Amino acid sequence: MNMISTRTDFSSPVFAAWRDAAGDDWTAYIGHEFVRGIGDGSLPRASFVHYLVQDYVFLRHFARAWALAVVKANSREEMRIAALTVDALVNHELPLHVGICAEEGISEDALFAAEEAPENLAYTRFVLDAGHSGDFLDLMAVLSPCVMGYGEIGTRLAATAAADTPYRPWIDTYAGQRYQDVCHRVGRLIERAARDRLGSVPRETARWQHLGRQFRTATRLEAAFWQMGLRGHA
Repeated sequence: MNMISTRTDFSSPVFAAWRDAAGDDWTAYIGHEFVRGIGDGSLPRASFVHYLVQDYVFLRHFARAWALAVVKANSREEMRIAALTVDALVNHELPLHVGICAEEGISEDALFAAEEAPENLAYTRFVLDAGHSGDFLDLMAVLSPCVMGYGEIGTRLAATAAADTPYRPWIDTYAGQRYQDVCHRVGRLIERAARDRLGSVPRETARWQHLGRQFRTATRLEAAFWQMGLRGHA
């Protein structure tokens, strides 16, 4: 599958700078073999289902991290957008996983009780630790690779995926207007958060390199999550 070069900043030059600084790690994440398999339909169904089960567990922790963002927020707008993102995760993204897994005979109770893979534990605890030990902007740095990366992947796959890929519902979810709106909303949130905490030139502050490292680590953990899915239960 030919991965087109479309790259959107999702209304956030700060996010774009973090993504560009991540370099090859970002490319490895959005162009992973797992992603390519979704696009051309070659991904084994068992790997996809294993990923969905683990992603259901991941998203529960991810929603908690966004709820922590409500606690860390300094403004009503930050609280509002963080709360809306929790709603999008719990009431819109998780049901996608529940529906597909139900077709495979996996109940939501079984999803909720699933044991976390080591890659899942590493990623979710990293995100939560960054949130507990840092501030709202630290959370945005470690949460945005997932939010924005899936939006970029969805857009790319919508334009390049095989017509007969069985993973079209997954692609349509992340390429769809509802999810793309979430990405733009979070992008604007990152911009305001960076301006309020770092001033008008964030890249000249002492915190900038730390935030970039946090973003890059989360990006690497995203790629490891794809690899876990590709591996399946083996």
